[in-house]
Amino acid sequence: MPFRKEPSHQHGTIAKHAIVLVNLGTPDAPTRKAVRRYLKQFLSDPRVVEIPRAVWKLILHLAILPFRSGASAKKYETIWMREGSPLKVYTERQAALLQKMLATRGHQDVEVAMAMRYGSPALPDVLDDLKARGCERIVVLPAYPQYSGTTTASVWDAVFDHYKQVRNVPELRLVRNYHDHEGYIEALAKSVEAYWEAHGRGEKLLMSFHGVPKRTLQLGDPYHCECHKTARLLAARLGLGPDQYLVTFQSRFGRAEWLQPYTAPTVQQLARDGVRRLDVMCPGFTSDCLETLEEINMEVRHDFESNGGQEYHYIPCLNDSADWITGLAEVAEQHLIGWPTILTPAQQASQKRDAQIGREYAHTLGA
Repeated sequence: MPFRKEPSHQHGTIAKHAIVLVNLGTPDAPTRKAVRRYLKQFLSDPRVVEIPRAVWKLILHLAILPFRSGASAKKYETIWMREGSPLKVYTERQAALLQKMLATRGHQDVEVAMAMRYGSPALPDVLDDLKARGCERIVVLPAYPQYSGTTTASVWDAVFDHYKQVRNVPELRLVRNYHDHEGYIEALAKSVEAYWEAHGRGEKLLMSFHGVPKRTLQLGDPYHCECHKTARLLAARLGLGPDQYLVTFQSRFGRAEWLQPYTAPTVQQLARDGVRRLDVMCPGFTSDCLETLEEINMEVRHDFESNGGQEYHYIPCLNDSADWITGLAEVAEQHLIGWPTILTPAQQASQKRDAQIGREYAHTLGA
């Protein structure tokens, strides 16, 4: 297998550091063609769908892509922002704000880039671009607080597959999860408190996480447990008792059993049981997207109201809130430890001298 072409080596350059914030992905446009292209890449990942490839390929191309692409495109139209897909817009903002935040905290020569596991900007392209810019130490930071083989591990697959084709591989650090990180929990808590201060407080707080097949839990995936730990820590931070919050799982796909309880039926039952106001949030999503803005804030809202509920309040994701950027910086800093990203003036001067010596030595060798 041929290796990818390397950028020309420059002697005496100061190594840069990078953080790649990786989100799931999104179509490039709310059109049938764009959605079909995105779904094909996403649903072809064996980490996402663990069905024998030959069988799944027939189902995907004959039943899912021809029919689901158009329906999904219409849903994307309802949540599309002027700047583009909400997930992409907010992830871009997070990356830009994180770089500024790290700079204010004293970190030097740290680039922050945004990439998508599926769609654009593609993760391999972003990694190539960082290499061309002289980034020799890279932290890969998925936008998934809770680890799952269906999400986080798929990012690792893409990273490792890419570097199989690279001769000069940078030093890598991979962030597995941050479901119980104090900065993440605090950002969630402050988002809820700010919402309650502005809109009042409901009878119950429902925390809806993205679902995965129940089989993954039985096979050893820790996602279910990490979701519940996030919920427990957030509830404790907010001072909620066990009867004041619920954990559910959304976005079920196919006929197999997924993690339960399911969000939509739970919300319907709460309304029938007489809950008049329900507050709903999606802690596992750090950026609002189709699953939060359309599924939760539109479809599940309808489920609640059509079953007798009076007030349904959706609390937005962390998005580009200042509290989340602070929390994200704290997560990133834990994985930058030991790398020379914060230098005293004397250390900076020494680094520049070493680089100059390297350039002069290379010149004497004719390199």
